[in-house]
Amino acid sequence: MGTQLQLNKTSITGVCEVRSLRGQDERGSFARWFCQHELEQVLQGLTIRQINHSLNTKAGVVRGLHFQYPPAAEHKLVRCIRGEVMDFIVDLRAGSASFLQHLSIRLRESDDLMLLIPPGCAHGFQALDDNSQLLYLHTSDYQPGFEGGCRIDDPCLKIHLPLPISTISERDASFVLLAPDFNGIHV
Repeated sequence: MGTQLQLNKTSITGVCEVRSLRGQDERGSFARWFCQHELEQVLQGLTIRQINHSLNTKAGVVRGLHFQYPPAAEHKLVRCIRGEVMDFIVDLRAGSASFLQHLSIRLRESDDLMLLIPPGCAHGFQALDDNSQLLYLHTSDYQPGFEGGCRIDDPCLKIHLPLPISTISERDASFVLLAPDFNGIHV
C-alpha cells in the first residue's frame, strides 16, 4: 500500500505536521490516521500508551497550555476530528534553537492533518466551532505529579487567540506567568 502518512517539519524542531494521504473511489474514501512503523523514527521507538478525546461545547473554549515533566514527558499526536480549532505549541526545551517560540496551526476535521508534539513542548488550543473534538495519542501515561502548564495569555509568549475566551478551566487560568529568568525544561 506504500506510505500513507506524509511528515512535514515545522519551524520548531521535533514538531511535525503529519498528513494522511486520503484515497477515494466510488465507495467513498480511506485514510490511515496512525502507523507505528511510519512514525517510528519521530516517535523515537516509543509506542502509544494512551488515547484521549476532548469535546468542546462552545466556540472560544481554551484548553492548555499543558505538558508533562520528565520522567513522564511525552510525545503527543493531536488531530481535530470534528469542527475546527486553533492549535498552539510552545517550545519550552532548555537550549532549543526555538526556545519560547510558538506555532499557531488551524486544525479542521476535513484537513487530514495531525500534529506531532515532542516532549518539552506545551500544547493548547482554542475551539473555533461549537462541539469541536480533538483526539490525542500519548506515548506516556498521564501522571498528575508531573503535569505542568503555562498560561495561554502569558505576555512572554505573545499568542494571539482568534476569538475571545468563552471558557477556560480555573487550573489553566491560574498557571503562573513564566519568570523572566525561566531557562526551560530539561528533557
